[in-house]
Amino acid sequence: MTITAAEIAKQLQGEVLGDGATPLTGFAPAATAKAGDLTFAENEAFFVKAGQSAASAILIDGPFQSDRKVIIRVPNARVAFARVLPIFFPEQTFSPGVHATAVVAASAKIDASAHIGPHCVIGEGVSIGPRVVLRGGDHVGDGSSIAADSQLFPNVTLYNNTQIGQRVRIHAGAVIGSDGFGYVFDSGIHRKVPQVGQVLVQDDVEIGANVTIDRGALGPTVIGKGSKIDNLVQIAHNVTVGENCLLIAQVGIAGSTKLGSYVTLAGQVGIAGHLKIGNQAIVAAQSGVMHDIPDKGKWLGAPAQPDRQAKRQMIALHQLPELIRRVRELEEWVKHPGAVPRPGGPS
Repeated sequence: MTITAAEIAKQLQGEVLGDGATPLTGFAPAATAKAGDLTFAENEAFFVKAGQSAASAILIDGPFQSDRKVIIRVPNARVAFARVLPIFFPEQTFSPGVHATAVVAASAKIDASAHIGPHCVIGEGVSIGPRVVLRGGDHVGDGSSIAADSQLFPNVTLYNNTQIGQRVRIHAGAVIGSDGFGYVFDSGIHRKVPQVGQVLVQDDVEIGANVTIDRGALGPTVIGKGSKIDNLVQIAHNVTVGENCLLIAQVGIAGSTKLGSYVTLAGQVGIAGHLKIGNQAIVAAQSGVMHDIPDKGKWLGAPAQPDRQAKRQMIALHQLPELIRRVRELEEWVKHPGAVPRPGGPS
């Protein structure tokens, strides 16, 4: 598509420096940009590279100027970057209808504007809302519902009674509503505790590829509005994830833990069960959390601790070899005061 620099600036609440009528046909990094492309620079180093590129215009938020390029200055270049990409790379659209290979229960209700792709299975009592897209090979269990404008990528599985809100995106291979890991030891065996709860996914959530979210043992497992879950995350039964949380790859959360809103868990963080993680808490990568974290807490390590405390311990650990050496010298001097030099004294 072709759009002018002035039209882009208007959509981004920005301003144009240079010829606003300059046509833009694509978006590319500076290294590969060609004439007609818009490129992006969020600091001086990137701006220099962008200025040397073949791009026709540069998207920035700093006080940079150019005699060679059209500048589109915006309040926040990274936010503008996210907003401008869909203009040049719109999402694939899907025509309404149910593919001939889909298996749909007679009691299911599917909005006429929804798209049900090949080899999908829609169970009894399922409700599919307006403009929902099931790309193919998706399984929606009995009693589940998917609200308007949500999309399931290929091979997503929703177990029975899973409730999906509006504008939710669930990527390939995700399993929502599988049994929680609940067992009791009885007469020499691990007896299964039936998992009879469900999963509630609120509006504007994105769930990555191969994520698993277990149903509650009795009540629901809840994923709060606006939260984003990266690939390969495991969320156990009866967990509550608050609103607008970020869960990065390979995070694992044990049963009945509750996350507040705007929590960030970096890659491979493990959270023990029945804990409370406060609002706006941040946990660094590969940390193992064994205790509650207060609001706005920043924790790291295994076991995780407040970041300042953990960093002091890390520094002390690096000093340990020198400390051991000095202790050994002192021990030798105490045993043989006349035979060895005094530690730290003249030889």
